[in-house]
Amino acid sequence: MWVQVVLVIVGFALLYFGAEWLVKGSANLARSLGVSPIVIGLTVVAFGTSAPELVVSVISSLGGKSMIAVGNVIGSNICNIALILGAAATLLPLTADKSVIRRDIPLMLGISVFLLLISMNSTISRGEGIVLFAGIILYTLYNYKSSFMAAGPACVPTGQPNAIGAASGAQGAVGESSRAPEVPCEGQDVIEEIGIIESRPKQIALIIVGIAGVVIGAQVLIDSAVLIMKALGVSEKFIGLTIVAVGTSLPELATSIVAALRKEMDISIGNLIGSNVFNILSVIGLAAIVRPISIPGGFFESGLIYDYLVMMVVSFLPFVLMYKDNTIRRGGGLLLLACYIGYMAYLVYNG
Repeated sequence: MWVQVVLVIVGFALLYFGAEWLVKGSANLARSLGVSPIVIGLTVVAFGTSAPELVVSVISSLGGKSMIAVGNVIGSNICNIALILGAAATLLPLTADKSVIRRDIPLMLGISVFLLLISMNSTISRGEGIVLFAGIILYTLYNYKSSFMAAGPACVPTGQPNAIGAASGAQGAVGESSRAPEVPCEGQDVIEEIGIIESRPKQIALIIVGIAGVVIGAQVLIDSAVLIMKALGVSEKFIGLTIVAVGTSLPELATSIVAALRKEMDISIGNLIGSNVFNILSVIGLAAIVRPISIPGGFFESGLIYDYLVMMVVSFLPFVLMYKDNTIRRGGGLLLLACYIGYMAYLVYNG
């Protein structure tokens, strides 16, 4: 038993550091290729921190452990909002852009309702998985296009020459006169928060090592969690909703807490909302494509319906808390934390 506990800790560590390296390498590679940092914040940071959920759920689906695959996503989404957003708001009131209220949270809720509807027959088919996965592609393209529509003049990462200046520099004084002024990119602080790496080989190496860490960590975590589950006589659903869900949410926890402490409110909230959207559309979608997900015992009979409802209620709370002034204050953060504690107590009681 103790060996499995140690392996679970090792799995968590590999997941956490693997995701960190993956995000850091991907963000810097995108930066060096000239992709806007705000696009990186909307996609790479949010999606990269959800890489553990993706790998855990796909491997679980391949291994026939469908309740871990589903429970991991549902539990992670509850953890992201109730625990992580709650903890971040308790440390410092979080203020988000109005688009979070008008677009992102309603979108997250709509996707959650869709997942509920397609799960009611106790099966998520390969076709439904394709629909979900197509959704994440559209969501990413929309964010990418929106970032350019909202952008002002072309920006240049701080301290980097722009394309015109670089091309003209070799022409001496003429090049200097045609050099456009340096315009700091909106969201440049996202990259600086992650850490700037100039070396292209190091960027690629970090991505490769990060992927390896996430994959190996996920496999170690799943195998150890299943052995512990069997030894304690608890259900796959309980393991997926608790230990695996919290473990795979560690990257979101670290990113959001640090962002809140540094008063980067949009990074903290955007990372969590984006991660929840990614979890449902990409993680469940890809897992169902790899192997149709069947819910043992039935969607209603297994009690999974209650976990879905908790996820939707918890996802709706930020909308209520931010509706007036786009801010989640410490009282709201404590309410979210209380919801998570209550949910954990419910799982332990029924586990």
